[in-house]
Amino acid sequence: MARVKAALLFLAVAVTAHADWTIRSAHSEPGRDGVIHRQVSLEDSETNESATIDLALFSTKSCTLRVIDQPAPPRGDLAQAMRQERCLAGVNGGYFEPDYAPIGLLISDGKIIAPLQRARLITGVLAASPREVQILRTREFSRRREFNAAVQCGPFLVDLGRSVPGLEKTRTARRTFAAVGSVERAALGFCSGVSLSELAKILATTRLAEDFKLQRALNLDGGSSSAFWFAARDGTAYSIPEQKTVRDFVGVVPK
Repeated sequence: MARVKAALLFLAVAVTAHADWTIRSAHSEPGRDGVIHRQVSLEDSETNESATIDLALFSTKSCTLRVIDQPAPPRGDLAQAMRQERCLAGVNGGYFEPDYAPIGLLISDGKIIAPLQRARLITGVLAASPREVQILRTREFSRRREFNAAVQCGPFLVDLGRSVPGLEKTRTARRTFAAVGSVERAALGFCSGVSLSELAKILATTRLAEDFKLQRALNLDGGSSSAFWFAARDGTAYSIPEQKTVRDFVGVVPK
């Protein structure tokens, strides 16, 4: 019996390992103020599915985040906003109603645009000040802490370095996310063609960059809202545009 249990345990571990996403290729491009564009191509050997993740990696010692709000038309796209506000990199932000009213907490340039909400989907807050960048559970957020920028979104993808259980497994779409790691490192990212569960697994089990051990990750508004932008050193930009107009953006800015 002991041998049978040991064999079954070995098979379970082998299947789990086999099903992990693996890196096929990766390359990095330096930007300004130490921001790095890291593009990673991955494959699930069990399903033959593939995915590409674009990361804007930065040090929270030299950079922080800014929420760029577009309360009224005309509303521009991510690339336009990033250039106009002299950002180093950026993605689209949080959820919004059909009339563009923000869903959940939104803080831009220190001003509270919309209040914190308690809802099943928007379980986390991406928050930043000149001192720190954090991803917080909604219950962890306190207005007594002075954040210059914050966007409430969700669901949580990774917590304590592990993928969050119970995430949706079947619907694939474009995804945008924020992540924080150890040693004062953070990232904004974009991935297409994966479910929330698959994205969480990739982020939790794959070392996407040698100097970035991911601890927490939060899903931002996805689907046709998803966008990614990065400013290279030579003045050019790498851009994945959104497919519809959005309310707000999250940009990486120097301190």
